[in-house]
Amino acid sequence: MTVYKSKIDWWLIIVIGVLFCYPIVEGIITKDYFLSLVFFGLISLIFLMFKSIKYKIDGQFLIIWWIKIDILKIKKIYSTNNPLSSPALSLDRIAVTYNKFDEVLISPKKRAEFIAELLKINPNIVVEV
Repeated sequence: MTVYKSKIDWWLIIVIGVLFCYPIVEGIITKDYFLSLVFFGLISLIFLMFKSIKYKIDGQFLIIWWIKIDILKIKKIYSTNNPLSSPALSLDRIAVTYNKFDEVLISPKKRAEFIAELLKINPNIVVEV
């Protein structure tokens, strides 16, 4: 099994840091420790979620969270900056089209290596990156 981590945009970390660290600091200054504790818990959950976004190639399957995609059914991979919600922490994404109408947007850190691994299993994938 090969595991690829998601690429993370630097601006995303800054936005989340500012949005969640401000209430933590504010809670400490005003001695409202419950507020600080709640936002510390939220930021911890967000970073745990960030760490869990991985793309696994296990045999002939691509596993993204609970989605199991048969690599032999992947038809096309292309670059996109689509901001739709997806298991990707960067806007520098690739779209993986599979089955008849299914598509998932991902952002593997080692994009070229990831695509090469998929092509070893299914050389019929059309790549437009």
